[in-house]
Amino acid sequence: MPEQQDFMREALAEAQRAWDRGEVPVGAVVVKDGVVIGRGFNQPIGSHDPTAHAEIVALRAAAEAVGNYRLPGCELYVTLEPCVMCSGAMMHARLSRIVYGASDPKTGACGSVVNMFEQEKLNHHAEVEGGVLAEDCGNLLKAFFAERRRVAKQQS
Repeated sequence: MPEQQDFMREALAEAQRAWDRGEVPVGAVVVKDGVVIGRGFNQPIGSHDPTAHAEIVALRAAAEAVGNYRLPGCELYVTLEPCVMCSGAMMHARLSRIVYGASDPKTGACGSVVNMFEQEKLNHHAEVEGGVLAEDCGNLLKAFFAERRRVAKQQS
């Protein structure tokens, strides 16, 4: 059976797809019973859609695959700690577990800035685990932004 690092590598492959399209390289996969049922990568720029984060794209694909907007028993693996919007969508989908790679000290909603899943007044609480392949996930983001700065400097 695949391990969580295998699923995070799948998410990293999705993140690379985002980079290849000029988007911030974040990728996600939704897993049910050890099988990937939804994939997504960041695409808000190309799709002109502020909600087209990797997690949202993967949730939409998974919901379509199972024919239900609720995804109980599913896990989402994402290369960067989810934001508040994505965490809210995960709650509504009733995911059982969220696993992320790199922490996001600016917008992270799974513990870095706020932990949406520990808010007692909210009605769904998923298990959250961070730091899976964190170095690989973080290095991909750092390399992307270093490249963007390098190109911007050359153009100025």
